[in-house]
Amino acid sequence: MLQIITRLFRDEEGQGLAEYALILVLIAIAVIVTLTSFKDSIVGVFTRITDTMNTP
Repeated sequence: MLQIITRLFRDEEGQGLAEYALILVLIAIAVIVTLTSFKDSIVGVFTRITDTMNTP
């Protein structure tokens, strides 16, 4: 039983996947925060684009 527990703590097979998942989550949070802070600017740009396209 002790060997099984020791092997579980030494096994690092899933560690790389967990690190990539953590990096992905941090990038997603950064993108969400950035887009939220620039929301008004982004809406303004798309509004100008649609206004220009709708003007004959």
